[in-house]
Amino acid sequence: MFEFDAAAIERAADIEQAALLRLGVHEGDSIGWLAHNQPRALALLRACERLGARYVPLNGRLAAPELAAIARHAGLQHLLHDEAMAALGAQVHSLAALPQPRVPGHEPGDLMLVYTSGTTGQAKGAIHTAAAMSANIAAAIDAQGLDAATRTLAVLPLFHVGGLAIQVLPTLAAGGVVRLHERFDAGAWLHDVAAWRATTSLLVPATMRALTLHPRWASTDLSSLAFVNSGSQIVPRAFIDAFHARGVPVCQVYGATETGPVTLVLRPGEAMAHPGKAGRPALGVEVKLVDGEVWVRGPNLARGYHRESDAPAFAGGWFRSGDLAQCDAEGLYEIVGRSKDLIISGGENIHPAEIESLALGDPAVAEAAVVGLPDARWGEVPVLALVARPGATLDLDRLHALFEARLARFKQPRRIVVLAALPKTALGKVKKQALALHLA
Repeated sequence: MFEFDAAAIERAADIEQAALLRLGVHEGDSIGWLAHNQPRALALLRACERLGARYVPLNGRLAAPELAAIARHAGLQHLLHDEAMAALGAQVHSLAALPQPRVPGHEPGDLMLVYTSGTTGQAKGAIHTAAAMSANIAAAIDAQGLDAATRTLAVLPLFHVGGLAIQVLPTLAAGGVVRLHERFDAGAWLHDVAAWRATTSLLVPATMRALTLHPRWASTDLSSLAFVNSGSQIVPRAFIDAFHARGVPVCQVYGATETGPVTLVLRPGEAMAHPGKAGRPALGVEVKLVDGEVWVRGPNLARGYHRESDAPAFAGGWFRSGDLAQCDAEGLYEIVGRSKDLIISGGENIHPAEIESLALGDPAVAEAAVVGLPDARWGEVPVLALVARPGATLDLDRLHALFEARLARFKQPRRIVVLAALPKTALGKVKKQALALHLA
């Protein structure tokens, strides 16, 4: 693990900048980075900003051919990696035939090219400018009240905009200190919260679940935490309640790779009173619902997709997220699902996340995913796939009783299927099309 502040990153950036110049890096070049979490990622980002180069963080969970495809699409001139990724980096370098020719379209101010997870097809590269990143940082500081006293425990991958830009970069900009883990480990997180006295940390539902199921969860001193933040996907209420029961508010940041990602924010002061809400528009961000879909406009947006100058998702200056939401009388938004996941059964709309969240409240359930399958009478019906927690036995009768008590009849799963694993992307997101084909 590593501990650092902004001054330490600036000193490291001096070293990285000199190294990039020795490599012959010029303005407009694209530099790939393949590694587990470490401060060097932040130093490289800063060095690229100084040189006018474009930083391209890569996901080491991807296979070499997938990474090579991204390297070619990005037009990488150089691929840097740590020792742990040396073998994978060598494969990618060979398969991608680096250096690649420069790709036209680089504009002054372009800072980072981040690839989406590609759950519905080919991954896209979102182009983030330095100005957009600065706007995102300002919004994150404002939303979370970060300052020089902030002690952020960072455990999520820095190749995601979430892991990078919700807390790590904003904490440094606010004058705080970051403790960075190479990878998430529930025991290490609990130890550092108590021993290092972290004031905040960014989590996702999978890490929240791992923490609440850890043997030391109930006994660990969490009193230093002013709040934790969460996002990436809809957060099951059971996980939020577990943190709230320990006196730790669960804030939320909603957004996407294309939005920086800080878009909707549930602030610490509102978190306990509004569990599950995504919050209000962040500083400088406009949000509107068009047929229930979240559209976003603001200085935090990526300027578009690499090699796709006329992407429909960015038409007219608004980013069309594909996410569905509701807004209550207090102006608080709640994300209810993805438009492509929406199930329409007998004319009624069913949001899979509502069913999944209930299922994940069962301590025997490790993972849950709902898909719509064709039905002669209703058009389509929800089917629930579950993965049991290791060593646990699923009680399907108990789950059916829960759904009957909490859900309208048309929302209740017509079938519950227990699987050994769910099909996922390399980033851990469920491939629902593949799951539907498997269950059909």
